[in-house]
Amino acid sequence: MFRNFRLHIFIYYVITVVAFLAISYYFLAVLSVINYYLFVFIVICFIILSGIFISNLAVAPLFEYVENLQNLSKETLHELNLPISTIVTNTQMLSKNLEDEKSIKRIERINSACEMLKDRYNELDYMIKMQSKEDIKEKFFLDELVVQRVEFLRKIYPQINFDLKLSKMEIFNDKKGLSKVIDNIIDNGVKYSPNSKNIDIKIEKNILSIQDYGLGMDEVELLKIFDNYYQSNKNMQGFGIGLSMVKRHCDKYGTILNFISRPNIGTKVELKFKEIQG
Repeated sequence: MFRNFRLHIFIYYVITVVAFLAISYYFLAVLSVINYYLFVFIVICFIILSGIFISNLAVAPLFEYVENLQNLSKETLHELNLPISTIVTNTQMLSKNLEDEKSIKRIERINSACEMLKDRYNELDYMIKMQSKEDIKEKFFLDELVVQRVEFLRKIYPQINFDLKLSKMEIFNDKKGLSKVIDNIIDNGVKYSPNSKNIDIKIEKNILSIQDYGLGMDEVELLKIFDNYYQSNKNMQGFGIGLSMVKRHCDKYGTILNFISRPNIGTKVELKFKEIQG
């Protein structure tokens, strides 16, 4: 598709240049037009019209391709919902009548796999809404979201002690995007705390703070942390894009992001949210 697309643009560009030279030759050599301003006006009109045709030729196939991709994603998302719900419902019914330990564990593994599928379903739904510029902000309680994310991360990091001090707080934000932000911050705290098993999470006065007691960073590193693909430790797993995503989310929704860090002491990340008006 795109190979033909590039070929079409190249051919149209060659035709445009040849036409421009031919018109110029016709006005200057054949008609002997000496009116400079008329000639410039004609050239400008020709350039503008050529630009419009080339831009339409370039953009139209891309719009069609993206629209078809979005429609396919929406249809696939819709079709996934029914089998996932069916599996979850039936495994729940089966588990009520099971007494054999091996069978119970098998059902638990199926449920875990369904949870992973539901997460991917939600991720795809979130990405479609982001691409479609849909309003994805909603009211929810931040403390409840933090508890949900910590419960999820406990399964990944069972060795970590999460100390939660959470005041009740309602916010108006992108819930799915903020979940990814919280996951990334906690994940970084765990990865860069090889000698510590403690993560402190607090909500107080519209501020969510996540404190680790790991390697920490100096002032020079703090200036680089939001750069794409930057990692202070190249031996760590990952691609160095998490904190740049965190910053983009905070900037988009007006959340004030602050890092307080000292080498060999740890890092505190603070997110200050807007108060809900009225």
